[in-house]
Amino acid sequence: MKKLVLAAGLITLNTSVFAQTFMTRTGKISFNATTPGSPEKIEGVNNEVANIIDAKTGNIVFQLPVKSFKFERELMQEHFNENYMESDKYPRAEFKGAITNMNEVNFAKDGTYNAKVTGNLNIHGVTKEITVPGTITVKGNTIKAATKFTIKLQDYNITIPGVVADKIAKEAVIRLESDLVKK
Repeated sequence: MKKLVLAAGLITLNTSVFAQTFMTRTGKISFNATTPGSPEKIEGVNNEVANIIDAKTGNIVFQLPVKSFKFERELMQEHFNENYMESDKYPRAEFKGAITNMNEVNFAKDGTYNAKVTGNLNIHGVTKEITVPGTITVKGNTIKAATKFTIKLQDYNITIPGVVADKIAKEAVIRLESDLVKK
């Protein structure tokens, strides 16, 4: 009888710990670095963002392959990967952080919650601590995480050649949307 109770307890413990994690491999991140004077959009979209959120601790990880950004024109994509992001040398971008206002986010109750997230963003081999606002929408066993923030390209050692400096913004607006499922 003791073994049966112990086994049931371990199963319950493993299920409850495991059920605190939400995951996806198909999150979407986009950036816009278009200047008002640019003749074309400087935008990229990546639909291969892996994202994990631990509902118990508030820990968050986003990771994406840099080469998976898609552009309107193939030449832009080539320049992005070879000249600006050096994707062969820095193949991934990553964020590791946590929701700092966990007392205001209830993963057990359907609703939309404002979240404040602080952590380390690594782009182009440079890691910087950032704090960004976001929303978390809980609906059953799924959540939607979203954020919009701005980064300065020079903070991540991304240099823009003088010949195109008036066409590419010094700051990029980053948007992230991720639909995660409880695992």
